[in-house]
Amino acid sequence: MKIGVIREEKVPPDSRVPLTPEQCLFINEPGKIQVVVQPSTNRCFDDESYHEAGISLQEDLSDCDVLMGVKEVPIGKLISNKTYFFFSHTIKKQSYNRDLLLAILKKNIRLLDYEVLTNERGQRLIAFGKFAGMVGAHNGVMTYGNRTGEFNLKRMKDCHDYSEAKTIYKGLDLPPMKIVVTGKGRVANGAAQVLKDMDIENVSPEDFLENEFQHAVFTQLDCVDYAAHKDGEIFNLQDFFQNPQNYESIFTPYIQASDLMINGIYWDNKAPAFFTKEEMKKSDFRIKVIADVTCDIAPVASIPSTLRASTIANPIFGYDPIAEAEAVPHQASVIDMMTIDNLPNELPRDASQAFGEQFIEHIFQELLEQKEDGVIERASVTQNGDLGKYFEYLRDYVEGKS
Repeated sequence: MKIGVIREEKVPPDSRVPLTPEQCLFINEPGKIQVVVQPSTNRCFDDESYHEAGISLQEDLSDCDVLMGVKEVPIGKLISNKTYFFFSHTIKKQSYNRDLLLAILKKNIRLLDYEVLTNERGQRLIAFGKFAGMVGAHNGVMTYGNRTGEFNLKRMKDCHDYSEAKTIYKGLDLPPMKIVVTGKGRVANGAAQVLKDMDIENVSPEDFLENEFQHAVFTQLDCVDYAAHKDGEIFNLQDFFQNPQNYESIFTPYIQASDLMINGIYWDNKAPAFFTKEEMKKSDFRIKVIADVTCDIAPVASIPSTLRASTIANPIFGYDPIAEAEAVPHQASVIDMMTIDNLPNELPRDASQAFGEQFIEHIFQELLEQKEDGVIERASVTQNGDLGKYFEYLRDYVEGKS
């Protein structure tokens, strides 16, 4: 098997890698497995690092069996009849990537989407989510400081790695502020880790709602804290996952008690949004900064003010709730939105190292063996010019009916 690490060519560019130089060397096995890398000027690990590790640099990857990247591959760069690993952003029927999925089908590509590499219980085996949450929390706090002028926080992208960021946190003097984090998965837990490293106190949802504090605090919400069954039935987590359309938001108390919201949930299109545009117009809507790590684009989104994804170069935009439109940020009547959709790219070395470790631990052997109904088959969005058997639900999306 010959594996090629492709150059990231989506715009704006991403500097993360699926495998570091040392990880490429680890799985490289003469006579059985060969790993090559397409040259790139954007990677957090440069070409020389791969060369020094003994990994060949190769521009033309047409002789590779498997091609690995991070973000979506531009349609014009896809090579027919290959197996690809990347985040396709198609499995939730994202309209902006329908043409990409159609091209993948036409070119007879087997698409293995990292997001659906799961074990038998449906749990994800590989993700950048922790680092998305970490950078999202950092950027949310940074945005609040920029808005209020009460403190300054260096951009995560300007830190060499997270160790440097933690040294900065030691000198951070935060004002009293209340932060609500949504979710209990990788993303939200990554966000909570950063807030703890900033020495922000973690309080229970009850304390958060009932009290004001003379120092910065945060609370972390599970599904039962922000959603309830429409018919008043006792909350059942499995039922919520299977039938999110039967639930409604009970998040209102938190919009009245929070200064900063960090959204770290995985959102189903049928699930309720946290709040409505009408609620955002009310005088008791206290939230002034939203760091939407989830970053589903409105109107099909958990946050109705996520009008678009922002970028690392321009991370913040304002949302005017009265006009229901984008505005200049940091104004009194405007809510500041941080909606970068490739947040781990601000912490590329740490994120790439951890991601590659997960791939080697959970996926690599599965790729070699490809057991029937195993990890690889469950993650095959497309195969043999058609949708994989677990992705038949995308049929109407492919045919342009939804």
